[in-house]
Amino acid sequence: MTSEYSAHHLQVLEGLEAVRKRPGMYIGSTDSRGLMHCLWEIIDNSVDEALGGHGNRIDILLHSDGSVEVRDRARGIPVDIEPRTGLSGVEVVFTKLHAGGKFGGGSYAASGGLHGVGASVVNALSERLDVEVDRGGKTWAMSFHRGEPGVFAGPSPDAPFTPFERASELRAIGKVAKGVTGTRIRYWADRQVFTKDATFSLDELVQRARQTAFLVPGLEIVIRDERGAARGEEPIETSYRFDGGISEFADFLAPDSAITDTWRITGTGTFTETVPVLQPTGAMVPTEVERECGVDIALRWGTGYETVTRSFANIIATPKGGTHQQGFEQGLMKVVRAQVEQNARRLKVGNDKIEKDDILAGLTTVLTVSLPEPQFEGQTKEVLGTPAVRQIVANVVQRELNARFTSTKRDDKSQTALLLDKVVSEMKARISARTHKETQRRKNALESSSLPAKLADCRTNDVSQSELFIVEGDSALGTAKLARNSEYQALLPIRGKILNVQKASMSDMLSNAECAAIIQVIGAGSGRSFDLSAARYGKIILMSDADVDGAHIRTLLLTLFFRYMRPLIEEGHVYAAVPPLHRVIVMNPGSKPNETIYTYSEAELHALLAKLTKAGKRWQEPIQRYKGLGEMDADQLATTTMDRAGRTLRRVRLQDADAANAMFELLMGSDVAPRREFIVESSDRLGRERIDA
Repeated sequence: MTSEYSAHHLQVLEGLEAVRKRPGMYIGSTDSRGLMHCLWEIIDNSVDEALGGHGNRIDILLHSDGSVEVRDRARGIPVDIEPRTGLSGVEVVFTKLHAGGKFGGGSYAASGGLHGVGASVVNALSERLDVEVDRGGKTWAMSFHRGEPGVFAGPSPDAPFTPFERASELRAIGKVAKGVTGTRIRYWADRQVFTKDATFSLDELVQRARQTAFLVPGLEIVIRDERGAARGEEPIETSYRFDGGISEFADFLAPDSAITDTWRITGTGTFTETVPVLQPTGAMVPTEVERECGVDIALRWGTGYETVTRSFANIIATPKGGTHQQGFEQGLMKVVRAQVEQNARRLKVGNDKIEKDDILAGLTTVLTVSLPEPQFEGQTKEVLGTPAVRQIVANVVQRELNARFTSTKRDDKSQTALLLDKVVSEMKARISARTHKETQRRKNALESSSLPAKLADCRTNDVSQSELFIVEGDSALGTAKLARNSEYQALLPIRGKILNVQKASMSDMLSNAECAAIIQVIGAGSGRSFDLSAARYGKIILMSDADVDGAHIRTLLLTLFFRYMRPLIEEGHVYAAVPPLHRVIVMNPGSKPNETIYTYSEAELHALLAKLTKAGKRWQEPIQRYKGLGEMDADQLATTTMDRAGRTLRRVRLQDADAANAMFELLMGSDVAPRREFIVESSDRLGRERIDA
């Protein structure tokens, strides 16, 4: 290290060098997330064209050689010469940062791309990128190696590459019919930049493609995954097209049965803003311009309490909201509060006030706005920042919802009445839960008779140390009482299979004795009023038999926790006990005591027996096979399943709430046909030896 620091120590990174030096600044990271971000940049350029009415199909191909290709039938990247740089439009787009047609020049009324760095960043981070453009009756082509234009001697990224030295050449490689236009981009991500385990996620790609197809009615998006060809697998092809737009999207997202129809709210508003406009001389002059903002919202209320919101600006997802979402909530609250006040006597509201969460409970919303040059926070575009959008959205929501509430149509009157009843009931449930929380303190079974009599509570008041075992059946309870450490381990038995809460309503769930007992014992409430800090136990451990019925009971319990006490799963407080399947007594020669070994699967048992046979050791026959927890004595249950020193617990995790919700709905929901189809399709993955029969 030297203390000298002068101007010659400074580095000036020109053009795409900056992207390769600090890729995280442009794409967030260099793992799979960054790899997918690059793909979105290319896809979104094609989507912007479709949004402007150019092209109605986008093809995305994941090739077996690791490359990815995006094809569209839009206007095609300009191939003529850009006057200031003297380069073709194709080369400008792929080699110059902050260059493109989305800076207010009139090419796009509304677009997701704003900063002009998407295609050039992908090019800089690609070992090879090939682009073909159909335009003007010809097919034009150009190739790049890590951002530098030139010619490859073969079809692979490893082929010899010759860079252009004096001037770049946009080659005409074929002819197309008059009027045929489009762009094809194929690139190989640079493994010098991205981590070795970075891969394109088909599930993420499918989810994003489906979302985009909802947002651009009439646009067909086709995904073809050919990566399994090397293993002899058939390509996987998926296609999406939705003509119903965001109304279909709201119905698709909704997790519960409907109280209202899917309402559509549309409108526009204008605002002025001062922006720097590029003059022909090259100067940037602050100019006041008038903008138009289009608002399109689909919303519906359901019987549940979850709020599902998807917001978009120019079809770019804004998961952290922004001014459009603030305006929506502002307008919604103003209308609903006014309606509740007008109907206060019928609804028996009293002096209580409606809060935002009462209105949002059970609401599924898809909120979209379209406007020229929206202001986002950063290249990742997660928050919309244009201030004027807030009031425009609020005004549109107030106007359209007031018209709905004052409508004389029979359907509108019945649905708005049901909605107001739901909002008021949510308010009353919130107030009741708060009152209960304020008066409640942690009590054990000796201090209060309000807890279920069948609960065998623990003595400690330290929540972080306490554990609640939910035990299947009274026979296992008897053994568990002798096996537990009563200082910090509590036991709650349940009788067989509890209610499937995925199919049942909330009132049915609360009236079910087993479900109500579990919620009461945990002590943190349920649904929207669930408060994790009020939970009476640090660990909730599901202890069921190691058979098919035990697995079903565990699934029903997890469904209850997922639907009504989800923070317990999200914060990692729910576990499944792992009782052993077999008890093997190894016979030692002479006076040496026999050794007891527990195994937890058939494969583990066979591996152990093979190991013992090889070592010349014998074991007692028959080997004990536990069919239930009640077959163990207290010492065995304590040693294998309950004692912290020797037990194994499986923590139940929730990495993707949407995927988990879809799986619970598939396996436990009311719709039988998809479940039957899933079982039939999955049957070939389950061998006879895996069935516990």
